[in-house]
Amino acid sequence: MVIAVASGKGGTGKTTIAVSLARTLQQQGLGPVLVSDCDVEAPNAQIFLRADFTEEKEVTHFIPEVDLERCSGCRICSEICQFNALLVLGETPQVFPSLCHGCGSCTLRCPEKAIKEIPYRIGKLERGPVVRDLYLRQGSLQEGEPLAVPVISALKTWDPPDDFRVEIIDSPPGASCPVVEAIRSADHLILVTEPTPFGLHDLRQAAQVARELGVPAGVIINRVGVGDVDIRGFCQEHDLPVYLEIPLDRAIGEGLARGRSLVEINPDYQEDFIVLWKQITSQERSE
Repeated sequence: MVIAVASGKGGTGKTTIAVSLARTLQQQGLGPVLVSDCDVEAPNAQIFLRADFTEEKEVTHFIPEVDLERCSGCRICSEICQFNALLVLGETPQVFPSLCHGCGSCTLRCPEKAIKEIPYRIGKLERGPVVRDLYLRQGSLQEGEPLAVPVISALKTWDPPDDFRVEIIDSPPGASCPVVEAIRSADHLILVTEPTPFGLHDLRQAAQVARELGVPAGVIINRVGVGDVDIRGFCQEHDLPVYLEIPLDRAIGEGLARGRSLVEINPDYQEDFIVLWKQITSQERSE
């Protein structure tokens, strides 16, 4: 089973939920459990899991390289590029790697065959064990690079342990293309929010993404007490089950700041995550 954890905005606690659920399932003997940190612009599940990364893989895509001796300066390449990644200044072509989506159109259309594709590093992948039956893999976007989707796609297709039973995906925040790429193959989606106007606004967007993708979803309300927005009312209106409410608590904040998961801070939360797991699996069986 693949469970994705997402939020409409950053900082709501989705990583807290992802790693706490993963630790609970592993400790209950429901592993092997694989955590995939797809928040490639700011992966931080490792802060809580402290995996022993034993493998690393570079993520590249192909960008054009122009042979200036063969190039006639015809500008066909720049005219066909929808992303303005290749411009001809005077008669000299200029490539902007960070804008290139690697579609290959310029290479195919160049009448002089002056363009070839070369690999360009946009990020890296890492993976390794945390404890027995718990594994972490994460993607990291190269600093300054804008294209998160290829790194997320590469991470999700990187061979997982052969016998894993559950994958927990820590998705990027928001409701854009990286989020869609992270959650589109999930069997279930947990949306983490908080009872504030911003929390409700972004929950609406995240719930809409889930509906568009056809992924069943439920909600965890974090930092209860930080605001008084009626998240439960919204969830009831949109048939979203509320799995758990976590209070705004100083002890939790201090524990998270020290890199401890929720179930390490307060072991009583293990029972809540077991109930959450049973709710999700019962929904899957009923469908």
